[in-house]
Amino acid sequence: MNKIIAIANQKGGVGKTTTSINLAAALAKEGKKVLLVDADPQANASSGLGIDIAAVDATIYECLVNNIDPHQAIMATDVKNLSLIPSHIDLVGAEIEMLNLDNREELMKRVLRPLSEEYDFIIIDCSPSLGLITVNALTAADSVIIPVQCEFFALEGIAKLLNTIKIIKSKLNPALKIEGFLLTMYDSRLRLSMQVYEEVKRHFGDLVFNSVIRRNVRLSEAPSHGLSVLDYEPTSRGAKDYRMLAKELLRR
Repeated sequence: MNKIIAIANQKGGVGKTTTSINLAAALAKEGKKVLLVDADPQANASSGLGIDIAAVDATIYECLVNNIDPHQAIMATDVKNLSLIPSHIDLVGAEIEMLNLDNREELMKRVLRPLSEEYDFIIIDCSPSLGLITVNALTAADSVIIPVQCEFFALEGIAKLLNTIKIIKSKLNPALKIEGFLLTMYDSRLRLSMQVYEEVKRHFGDLVFNSVIRRNVRLSEAPSHGLSVLDYEPTSRGAKDYRMLAKELLRR
């Protein structure tokens, strides 16, 4: 199984980076060879795995804009089977620099497709926008996971994202599919969480993962230690939820 999966939602704070780090780590612990691509200028996926961004020589920025060999940007992490292409704040300006490049929407595809045979999964952590970098990620991906926070405005903006996916399918990546909608920050004590889950399920049916990511303090603490929650506190609810998500993904 060789699959490139983008984690995308233009809404901020829904758990994209948390999911990218911990799903990648969970898949790696299932024995899969995984590459995490940090495509967010905030570089939280990179720092969340203990990478000192200031000491990095090559990032996804250099791969996209300067056409360097992506192998020069791949870094090992402390998680067995998990590698990383880090990001950098320079990625903020990449969209402007990419405007004049040929096939600008397919630059990440050019970078990642040659790597796909080397990894079982390539996970792309997208920024909270629908800009050119996210379009590049969706063009390179086989599928997309859409994290949805269990809050009142959960479905806000989803229509815009789905329209972007529809456009990309029609013009750039006909094979792109929705891997699933993932409910995050779920709190079983709150009626609202169940209502949001039922609403998302009513709209998207079988596209909604059975796994949900429960609110968990350990999930919030882990990145500050440069660790996935599976390494920081393997018995926590967050670690259990991401292990379940990885197993569900592998069954698909």
